[in-house]
Amino acid sequence: MDLKVVCALSVTLVVALSTLTEGAAPPTKCQCKVVPKERTNCGYPGISAAECKKIGCCFNASVPSVPWCYNPKAKKVKKICPNDPYTRINCGYPGIKPRDCTRKGCCFRAHPAGVPWCFYHRTVEEGNVPQEMSPVSLWVLRSSW
Repeated sequence: MDLKVVCALSVTLVVALSTLTEGAAPPTKCQCKVVPKERTNCGYPGISAAECKKIGCCFNASVPSVPWCYNPKAKKVKKICPNDPYTRINCGYPGIKPRDCTRKGCCFRAHPAGVPWCFYHRTVEEGNVPQEMSPVSLWVLRSSW
């Protein structure tokens, strides 16, 4: 294949891929803490820091001979049971037993009265402290459904 054709196809591919990820959420500082030798290339030769970040990648030009624009680590998430009983979203039915609730993969807390005892987990990014919603904000949220 002619060198011009290869270059044209490469540029087309880069442009196409960048339009797919344009506006991607920027990675967190923690996600960009990748050992230089383990970095996987995310850009093209000569990409600027701004363009690299625009496509959702990390940029660090302080280490030579490794990719400067590289893929971030995946976000780590965990499931938690909400502390605020008024933010619970029902996962069961009246009278469900704790064992049946946990078999469904849900949380169970038999208190207080008037709220679901079997309820869904919340997924949060590790390192982030979840902010519980107040009963008023939850009511506003639910009434908008």
